[in-house]
Amino acid sequence: MTAPSLVRLLGAVVLTAVLLGAGPAAAQPGAPAPMDTVQVDLTETILRALEESPEVDQRRAQKQFATARSDEAQANRFLTDVSINTAHSLAPGLDNVPEGIAGDELYLQPGVTNDWSPRALRPFSRFEIAVQQPLWTWGELSGSISAARRGVDVEAARVEQKALEVAVRAGETYYGLLLTKALDRLADRTQEVIDRAKREINRLLDEGDEGVSQSDLFQTRLTEEETRRRAVEVEQNRKTARSALRRQLFLSDRVRVQPKADELRPLSFAIHPDSLDHYTQRALQNRPEVQQAEAGVKARRALVDVARSDYYPKVGLRATLSQSVTLPERPNPDNAFIGDSFMGTGTRTGIGVQQNLNFGQTRAQVEQAKAELNAVQYQRTAAEQLVRFEVEEAYRSLLTAQAAVESRDRSTTIAGEWLRTEQVNFDLDLGDTEDLIKAVRADLEARAQYLRAVRQYNGAVLDLLRATGTLADRARSGTLLDAVDDQE
Repeated sequence: MTAPSLVRLLGAVVLTAVLLGAGPAAAQPGAPAPMDTVQVDLTETILRALEESPEVDQRRAQKQFATARSDEAQANRFLTDVSINTAHSLAPGLDNVPEGIAGDELYLQPGVTNDWSPRALRPFSRFEIAVQQPLWTWGELSGSISAARRGVDVEAARVEQKALEVAVRAGETYYGLLLTKALDRLADRTQEVIDRAKREINRLLDEGDEGVSQSDLFQTRLTEEETRRRAVEVEQNRKTARSALRRQLFLSDRVRVQPKADELRPLSFAIHPDSLDHYTQRALQNRPEVQQAEAGVKARRALVDVARSDYYPKVGLRATLSQSVTLPERPNPDNAFIGDSFMGTGTRTGIGVQQNLNFGQTRAQVEQAKAELNAVQYQRTAAEQLVRFEVEEAYRSLLTAQAAVESRDRSTTIAGEWLRTEQVNFDLDLGDTEDLIKAVRADLEARAQYLRAVRQYNGAVLDLLRATGTLADRARSGTLLDAVDDQE
């Protein structure tokens, strides 16, 4: 191989290095050296991300709030109002009390009066317990309970929606790290080719080959520096990808996360024979957005019944028990018609009826509830259409990515065969250096493009599983890495 040909080979290799260097932004320098190494596979990555994600935890907290609100509504079914009230003050004594008169007969003495002088005042306390039980509310109570329960379903769907987002993001980050590792190894192979070319040029210069000059050597050294710069870029991209995965898993900065897989390979995914219709139906059954909208419709229907219940009278039972005590005790006459407000026990029990007469306001509230119901129904329709579109988009993206992987795989095979043929011909002095350079360049480019196609394909598989609402469930059930077959 002549020096000019070697220089051109270096230029081709640098072009490939540029291709390898394209990727995430460079990592920030100065990070502390990791102390421990944690190895994870795809399933472990997704599960840990779901467990540690504050976004999912936030949605779970909102679900807990909705659950507590549902419990509150359920508790209102029985004894909706149970309270105890106390009052404490000072009560007067008695003045002008005749001698020899029994305490329960003092009410017959007109001269007996209350003594409010400071020396006669005594402590007074009153206790009252009130209980209210609704008997018939025309759907207000049951509607409120139903709406609160559906509110829990809405929040549960929102939790799962956020879980799908976190799961697909974690999976893409995992394969992003695998891609940078593969490109890093390919960059090392590129450096080996450059080192061989450099040694050959130096050998020809030492032998005094007339086809080699110092300009060739300078050009080679400049090419080598450019390649080194690209190698640094690839290395920093790899560190950035590792840091991104560590952040996604919320690991300490002193922990080094490492994929268990040694190579970036395409996920095994069998596309269902019924294709798009199958995935669309699964999405309509599993997507949390649809479930959330459906639960919202049911909740709003219940709230319409709650608003409409104000047209009708509410029937309930109310009972109170009160006790008044003054110490020392005042005489309390034992008489059904006369009592002392500072002493004694009292009860009140009965069935009450409450009717809201603001029918205009009630009509407006019912119309508002119906309008909110219509809005949620439209939202459900829009959610179903959005799900259909996202499934179709993810499905067709997967078909495109699958075709790209197959094509890039065939291109890699062809480029490898071409390179081996040119190497054999060159060793037998039957080949052309220009053809060998082209073969080396084609082989490196094909391998790099294949790795990127695999990364794109795996991301498309994860996105289709997200679009059908099954990604997080597959990870939880441990079936994500089991030849992700979707034929069931």
